[in-house]
Amino acid sequence: MTTPYPYPEFHLILNRDYMVDLAEIQAAYYMVAATGVLVAAIYYVMNMRASRKAQELAQKTQEQTLETRQAQLFIQLYTTFTSYEFKTKWNEIMHVWDWKDFKDYDLKYGPSNYEEYSKLDFVGTFFEGVGVMVKRGLIDATLVDDLMSGHVVSSWERFEPLIMDIRVTMNWPQCLEWWEYLYREVKGIVEKQHPEMVGKEVATYKREI
Repeated sequence: MTTPYPYPEFHLILNRDYMVDLAEIQAAYYMVAATGVLVAAIYYVMNMRASRKAQELAQKTQEQTLETRQAQLFIQLYTTFTSYEFKTKWNEIMHVWDWKDFKDYDLKYGPSNYEEYSKLDFVGTFFEGVGVMVKRGLIDATLVDDLMSGHVVSSWERFEPLIMDIRVTMNWPQCLEWWEYLYREVKGIVEKQHPEMVGKEVATYKREI
């Protein structure tokens, strides 16, 4: 009987070689697939790291921009604070004005005497505005403490009894509430930095004219 292959041993060798080649190809395929998964994983990790760094950079830039805006806004306020007009009016209401009670104050420095009345209005409105900006996070309270703490604390402590009388007498409970808020914020910082100041008022003096 004639076989289809004259050399059957060679046929087995060919089949065996072919099977080996197929196994190698299959193994290579798995390696390529695994490599693809590995490359994808590495790409994902690198992409996540790059995205995180970009977010951190964007947040840092945003924080720096906010700090710059706060500094610019505070400089504008500080320009008013150090102006001749502010200093003159602040010194007069702090060191010249003198009153016994609300009735006496109203007679001497109330709205009927607008020139005098405008002095406290100017100073109070300024601190009121600063207080709102601190409350809204537009200005850091520590900046106010660094450059205005003495004026904020001493002026509120001098005028607090009068302002409380105005709130009751005029039925105006929110009168200069943000000046009071600013005072409490700054006073808290002062007492934290200087424990010896807890419970004490800032000393003031009255200049005789």
